Amino acid sequence: MYILGIETSCDETAASVVHINENSGFIKPLSNVISSQIKLHAKWGGVVPNLAAREHLKNILPVIQTSLDEAGLAKDNIDLLAITQGPGLIPALLVGTSTAKTIAYAWKKPLLGIHHIEGHIYANFLNKQSDELEFPALCLVVSGGHTQLILMSNHLDYTIIGETQDDAVGEAFDKVARILNLDYPGGPIVAQKANAYQPNKSDPEIKFPRPMLNNPSFNFSFSGLKTAVLYLIKKNPEKISDEQFIQQVCFEFQKASVEVLTIKTILAATKYHPRTILLAGGVSANTYLQNHLQTEISKSLPEIKFHFPEKSFQMDNAAMIATAAFFRYTQNKKTSTQFNYQEINTNANLKL
Repeated sequence: MYILGIETSCDETAASVVHINENSGFIKPLSNVISSQIKLHAKWGGVVPNLAAREHLKNILPVIQTSLDEAGLAKDNIDLLAITQGPGLIPALLVGTSTAKTIAYAWKKPLLGIHHIEGHIYANFLNKQSDELEFPALCLVVSGGHTQLILMSNHLDYTIIGETQDDAVGEAFDKVARILNLDYPGGPIVAQKANAYQPNKSDPEIKFPRPMLNNPSFNFSFSGLKTAVLYLIKKNPEKISDEQFIQQVCFEFQKASVEVLTIKTILAATKYHPRTILLAGGVSANTYLQNHLQTEISKSLPEIKFHFPEKSFQMDNAAMIATAAFFRYTQNKKTSTQFNYQEINTNANLKL
């Protein structure tokens, strides 16, 4: 089975062809084409929705064609189309859904709308067999717009057991970057500087709070942590140009964020006893988070397997959308659900 996935929820125009082997169930990406808009939005310090939509409109058909070319396939080989229908930026989403509907109509192919976060979760299944990861699974979703702990009893069966009460962790990383006058995109730069930090004896003591760590729920809060960074900089404005100080601030901020994410995940796993813990979302690319979470799971819960997506599929991409669509398609066939692409509507706040 060949699935063409399309992703336009934010500032990347992406298309991918994924093949699912009908005998082994192995999920293999045959192409993974991404057209980034980072340079366009850098001067604004963030994504401008209407500018993003214009770039999507310009790039989407060439990206889709390139994806087909790299996979060595033509439209007749495609069995299913998949498109991100939300959440995300409405102008950007509309370009994707309108294009996908038009192609589905012209090619006479079924089309599925996929939740963006569901795609990130299923990025963990790329280059694996469809039944390789065991359920129940606990998924830590970390991105610019989401921080959630999601319990999955089986495929596509989600229960949100904890989520941020204010800023998402990726959003907090980006806001800290702006406080520190770092370039766009800020989150990865904060992580880079944190990982580059080498302590000196002359460094001042910096200790940031671990918000909601003593709260019995599995919810998160990162706005107070971001504010703590802001207050520190306001008290020490002369140090904004001190690279050693900036690296230390990034290190302590990242350490505090990751400790909260890790401890909450371990506590949730201790309560719900999953067989697998999955990491998903754009912040899953943070190597400090990957390593710290892996270490703590191995130490506290060695019987639980831990997975995070391959590097190519950690950020927004279309292969994850195509993969999620395979499981949706399989479920819909079992329940005899009709594939009516006209019912696919964009939704900036689509719930999982």
